[in-house]
Amino acid sequence: MGRGNEPPRLPEGSFAAWSRDRLALARRGAEECGDVWQLEPGVYVAAAAGPCEAVLRRAQDFPKESSPLFPPLRRSGGAPTPEEREERAYAHAARMRGLRAQAVAARIGEVASRTARFADQWPTGRDVEILPRVRHALAEIGVSYLFSEDAPALLPHAAQLFLAREVLVQPSRWVWPRWVPTPARRFRTRQQIAFTDALRPVVRRRRSSGRLGDDVLGLMLRPSPRHGLLPEEAILDTLPGITVATFETPSRAAGWILLHLARYPEAASLVAAEAAALPADPAATTSTHLGGLPYTQALVSEVLRLYPPSWLLARRAPRETQLADYTIDAGSTVLVCPYTAQRDAREHPEPDRFRPERWLSDAGSPTKPGAFLSFGTGPHGCEGTALAMAMLTLLTAQTARRHRLSEPPGPEPSYHVTTLEGLATAGLRLRATSRG
Repeated sequence: MGRGNEPPRLPEGSFAAWSRDRLALARRGAEECGDVWQLEPGVYVAAAAGPCEAVLRRAQDFPKESSPLFPPLRRSGGAPTPEEREERAYAHAARMRGLRAQAVAARIGEVASRTARFADQWPTGRDVEILPRVRHALAEIGVSYLFSEDAPALLPHAAQLFLAREVLVQPSRWVWPRWVPTPARRFRTRQQIAFTDALRPVVRRRRSSGRLGDDVLGLMLRPSPRHGLLPEEAILDTLPGITVATFETPSRAAGWILLHLARYPEAASLVAAEAAALPADPAATTSTHLGGLPYTQALVSEVLRLYPPSWLLARRAPRETQLADYTIDAGSTVLVCPYTAQRDAREHPEPDRFRPERWLSDAGSPTKPGAFLSFGTGPHGCEGTALAMAMLTLLTAQTARRHRLSEPPGPEPSYHVTTLEGLATAGLRLRATSRG
């Protein structure tokens, strides 16, 4: 126990040790210090399901920092005005109408067609670095889901936004104030302007023609009885971030899923058998077909449990508050760790074992509080969860239906783990052979 009302601290815990091996230190802190522990003064880690759930749901006590990767290009010179905050809230609500599970279900055929094409185009009989191919396939799905027939013109700009994101999150020796125009930030702004410039005529053409479209952009263009029409700039400001999000996080998850198909051939065969019932024409796939893939969905959930792509989420406490009977000082940072929370034996028996079957019973339902945090929860939970799960489930099913996967032979690992901005299988190489 820590002294007084302060969370315990790992004796060797420090940012230097954390930087050397984040996952190992996270596991050690949870095992040796408990549900909440202290990495350094003013930096706490919520390591178990209960505290993680509490932090993510108590948004007033632990708000998410308002530092979007793609901040609005139009600036008011300070904090957002009440009008700007209202516009952003309305833009978010309009966007969410197109990302709810019901809206995703209506467009499952589009997702299935593109995941089938990814599987069909996988070169067989040789080792392939697969994540760039996965990312491109999922970007096609995500951008098409947002912009329909206008997606081909916007896809290259989405790829550049992703590159800007990757450049921006690279570790740096110096932490510059947000107002400093570093080269990475200037590159980000150039790509954001290019994307906005490509999207602006699409918005104007749709509005002038009255053919708004049934995609996410179309829903944002529709007037609201309360708010009327969203201003053009409010629409343009809100879309770069969600465009990248539709494929960036799912791509990390897909790497782990494909690796598990290679390492667990019996599980892959069960997925393949289930996927055999999918329509021969992927475009004919419906939400009913998706519901007929329970084992595939369980496998996806199990991989996400073990390797949550967003394995660490940062929140800040603006004032002194309580968490799991500990006092959290004002100004402190709380790191929410789904990676350790989802490997807690109190929540998941045999927590380190890959066992998709655990999700097929009511006891293993992902809806159990704190049991599944791979997409976050609470006010800032991932708004694209339904789309991501559909993409990952169908990508898994279509791939296993066509191929057996294996890792390259030899002593060298087929990937290396990266943890800086998410949990990923960087450089992953796999070989596909046809199931015939």
